[in-house]
This record gives sequence, structure tokens and C-alpha cells, in this order.
Amino acid sequence: MTKRLYKVELGEHHLQLIDYPGEKGTIIALHGLTGTHKNMLHYAQNLQGDYRFIAIDLRGRGDSSGMDSAPSIFSHAQDVKDLIAVLGINEPILLGHSMGAYISAIVASEIPSVKGLILLDGAAQMSGRQHDIVRPSLGRLRKSYESKRAYVEELKQLYKRLGIKWTDAVQEIVEYEIHGTSNGWMHKSANENIEEDIASFDLFNPIEVMRKITCETLLIQANGEIGSFPPFFTDANYEETKKYTSKLTTFHSDCNHYTMVFEKRDDILAAIRDFLDGVMKNE
Repeated sequence: MTKRLYKVELGEHHLQLIDYPGEKGTIIALHGLTGTHKNMLHYAQNLQGDYRFIAIDLRGRGDSSGMDSAPSIFSHAQDVKDLIAVLGINEPILLGHSMGAYISAIVASEIPSVKGLILLDGAAQMSGRQHDIVRPSLGRLRKSYESKRAYVEELKQLYKRLGIKWTDAVQEIVEYEIHGTSNGWMHKSANENIEEDIASFDLFNPIEVMRKITCETLLIQANGEIGSFPPFFTDANYEETKKYTSKLTTFHSDCNHYTMVFEKRDDILAAIRDFLDGVMKNE
């Protein structure tokens, strides 16, 4: 059986997902703020076969429906819970990067049957510094480009500043996130909705959420600098997350917040496999 790309209807909206077959259990992977399912490519390729691996375009990204009138990490979490119910997935393992980690933590705090939780540099206490790093890159969401190539060339320069190496995988990720419109080539995400999603990060209370999570949890903390910026989250940002997560393993990587998904990181993949081996042995 090969991977399948399809849409799942959830009431009046739908989620686009890619579904890789596997036997040991089901991993649901959630991307970051302006990402798509393509951002999970390296993780899918490494874990497929052993695990069923489902990567999603969250609403307002990729080829999923647009966001509702009040988008937030909490409304995205409801979409994921609905998806789990519609697909009939028992004991899902959740893997989320950045915003996807926040959403995954919320879902795990509300569904006791979640078997494992993998946080790729997220579910931390926010501070103004993260907004300072993110906001300059959001200008591309409002712009129209004369061609796909023009967008790609701008992204090459942006990603270089963020310490991201340009590869064929990165090219594939970037080309998927835009589409042709009557006004030229534009990002599939709506800027104003993305801004609302960002604002909702500040409403995440690590004490309230993490203390409700009962499954084994792996936190991958990215300690690398982001170009000229310091690491996205510091130990101080993670203090409450670590204190109130009862079954937590923390793995430190020298990658940065973005290279942990744009590059194949053997150290992270090995840590995830070790974690999953432990989770599955607890059956």
C-alpha cells in the first residue's frame, strides 16, 4: 500500500492530509504557523512503514478549508479531535512542530486515549521575542508575485537569513504553499487569520494544559541560533512546561527552530524512534 493524499470532510469544512501506511500505530503530525503537511516530509519518510503517519494541512493552509471567524490554536485542536473521531483512530500518537506542538498538547490534554506526544520546539510560555522573530517573515502572505519562481527566489533569501539550507525538499515545501490567482501568485494562507492564530499563542497556559496530559511526552528543544536571532525558545520559556508535564523526556538538539523540519536531522529522528519504542513497549 502506498501513501494517499485525500480530503476528510468535517461538517462544513475539510482537511487535506497525506496518509502513509504503517503497522505499529498511528502518528498524526501537525505543522507550524505558515507550514503545510509538506513540512513533515522528513519525519514521514523516516517513520512510514513502521507507523501509519498522517500529516495534515491545518485549516487556512495548503489545500484545506479556510479558517473560521475566530481562528486559534484551540479551534485547530477541535479540528484535530474531530478528525481523530471521523477516522476512528484509537490511541493516536501526536507529533507537532511549533504551533503544531501547542495544538498537539491541547488535544492530548483533552483526549485521555492519546498514547504519546512529541513536541518539536513548542508548547512553551510565549514572550514578545518570538513575535519579533516571526513577524518579519509574514509579509510574504500579503504579497502578490508575478510568478512561482519570484516567490521561490524571495524565500531563498528569507530562509538563508534563518539559517536554512536550500534543498530539493525545501523547494517542494515552498512550491506547495502558493497558488496562482487572478492577481498573480500568492500564499495560500490568509494573513489576517494567521495574525489571529499568533495572538492565540499567548492564551496557552502551560500549567493548565500540561498537567492534564497523562501520556508519555517527548520534548525536542532546538538550541541553535536562527541566523542572527537567538534560539526561538529558552529554558525559561519551557520552565512551566517541563515542571507540569508528568511523564516528560527532554532531548536537546543543536538545530534551530526551523531547520528541525526543513532538514533531515538524524539526532532528532533517533530520539523519536527511541521514544516510540518505549511507548509501544508499554502496551
